[in-house]
Amino acid sequence: MSLKECLGKVTIVDFWASWCGPCRRENPNVVAIYKELHAKGLNIVGVSLDKDAKAWKEAIAKDKLTWNHVSNLKFWDEPIAAQYKVQSIPATFILDASGNIVAKDLRGDELRAKIIALLAK
Repeated sequence: MSLKECLGKVTIVDFWASWCGPCRRENPNVVAIYKELHAKGLNIVGVSLDKDAKAWKEAIAKDKLTWNHVSNLKFWDEPIAAQYKVQSIPATFILDASGNIVAKDLRGDELRAKIIALLAK
């Protein structure tokens, strides 16, 4: 899967892991934003820093993360995380339709407001 295939009007690249408490606590907010705004052009790509495929897939199912997910199961050696210079998780990057980073590390209401503003353009 390539990121270009997943781009919408707005795309969130969400770095997380099944073992990351703050990531899992933020997931319900992201699920709600996705349900509300996916039909208007929002896409999400989840990039996991897991190393256990079973735990990763169970977390996706339990948290009802219905968007595309990728992982090389390399923990902090995840090449995509290195490309984005991710030092801690959760880490979110908001991309415009061209794939340019327009915001990062927003959560909850701030994330929702930014997505709505970008979709309105």
